[in-house]
Amino acid sequence: MDKINGLDFKRMLVSGAAAIEASRQAINELNVFPVPDGDTGVNMSLSISAAVADLQKSDIPEIGRAAETAAGGLLRGARGNSGVILSLLFRGFAKAIKNYDEIGGVEFALALTSGVEAAYRAVMKPAEGTILTVTRVAAAHATEVAATNSAVISVIEEALAAAEAALVETVNQNPVLKKAGVIDAGGKGFCVILDGMLAALQGREFVAAAVTEGVTRDKADFSEYREEDINFTYCTEFIITRTNMKKDPIKLRALLGAMGDSLVFVDDEAIIKVHVHTDNPGKALEEALAYGSLFTVKIENMREQHSEQVIKDTASAKSSEKKAPVFAAPEKHYGFVSVCAGEGLKAMFMELGVDGFVEGGQTMNPSTEDILAAINATPAEVVFVLPNNKNIIMAAEQTIGMTEKTVVVLPSKTIPQGVSALLAFDLSIETSDNRENMISAMANVQTGSVTYAARESSFDGHDIREGDHLALVDSGLLATNASLDAVLLRLAEEFNKKSPSYITVFYGEGVQESDALITAAVFEKNCPSAEVVLLYGGQPVYYYLVSAE
Repeated sequence: MDKINGLDFKRMLVSGAAAIEASRQAINELNVFPVPDGDTGVNMSLSISAAVADLQKSDIPEIGRAAETAAGGLLRGARGNSGVILSLLFRGFAKAIKNYDEIGGVEFALALTSGVEAAYRAVMKPAEGTILTVTRVAAAHATEVAATNSAVISVIEEALAAAEAALVETVNQNPVLKKAGVIDAGGKGFCVILDGMLAALQGREFVAAAVTEGVTRDKADFSEYREEDINFTYCTEFIITRTNMKKDPIKLRALLGAMGDSLVFVDDEAIIKVHVHTDNPGKALEEALAYGSLFTVKIENMREQHSEQVIKDTASAKSSEKKAPVFAAPEKHYGFVSVCAGEGLKAMFMELGVDGFVEGGQTMNPSTEDILAAINATPAEVVFVLPNNKNIIMAAEQTIGMTEKTVVVLPSKTIPQGVSALLAFDLSIETSDNRENMISAMANVQTGSVTYAARESSFDGHDIREGDHLALVDSGLLATNASLDAVLLRLAEEFNKKSPSYITVFYGEGVQESDALITAAVFEKNCPSAEVVLLYGGQPVYYYLVSAE
């Protein structure tokens, strides 16, 4: 094959996304740099899936337009350090070929080089032995090959061979990788995607990722790393929709660089995409607001991710051990325990000051014993408990009097009510006043949720068919329809009746960020008085949880 067009590129990207999805766990197990949190495979898979979702909406024959579409989706959907760098590679690639209907090997090599340059410009402190090294070597070799063989398939084959050779060397180039005895996870992810793309042109099935045998270990031992090895706690990502065009983004880049590390900063004219590791995500978001409105925000606690990975890796060895109950002596006056399910929701509550968590929610009701254990493990004299579900309030109330700590159970029936209660908390006032203020704040929140029907039934005068999408407001059923778009529109129209000032959309487990962005746009269009913020919740059962204030 000498040249490829937009339809070829679409097939290539679909195959590349399938390849990284099949190999994401193997790549997760290599992930120790820049932090040992074991999520590179997931982040790269979700990021490129956002590009595929945009490409799947239509058949674009020109490769320039197809690459531009993919780059836009990838930039908006990029997750984690590796995902944002991947988006930069495709962004630079697309810019180099934006006016082409089809390209050959020479143009492919130039575009790959352009992508590498874009990635290096955006990364604050490029490190050797990473995806940047692997892609730089691949692009350089592709350029050499293209000078004598302009067939695109030959250039991609040689680029992949060079990338895989460079990948083997990463273990010797990066001290963190050397300590773990593994190759770079992001570099491996790039090789997997490129191999998947090449497989589409060769008419073969991609092969699931395998580490180079005899050279490195096939996975890292995460227990070798302590939480102290993670310099900053929160992986913070957000997109700013530019409204203040006069303010220079270079100032924001410098400020964020001083606040943390692993900064990747993309100024794409209409939007700014940021990835940074910091101890103060709230300050980062506050500074970002000077440049425009926040379109998406995702905050993850990397120390928690690392701990979860260690627990996962050692679970089988410790399955027979029984932990003694923990009772934390008071180190402060007030503490908080929240019931929730979903990585994004947990990270958000932690940012708001929650000390302990109990896994639970709709269809997952924790026991009184579970809640009591979290209360006792909270190092405070007075512990506020947020059940965040009407079916959990009673179990939480049973803990009162079962511990020497003072327990205050707030009757929060939804996640948004729990969030509003925390925002109303005032450290300087008495417990009883805080309880009154927090309950009052909960009353100002309207909660919507979108899920699906597991079986046929009748509820609130609605006939529900199995598989229907359901929209609920507070505890009542608002709408049911086979179309998800229809129930989202109905929910937005219902919220608009009260002219809310703020709407927050939490998208759940399994929902692609590209789809969530479309959902957020529905609320922006139909609730013009509200500022709409989209956050990753990761909650099960519900596609979306939506709060209106």
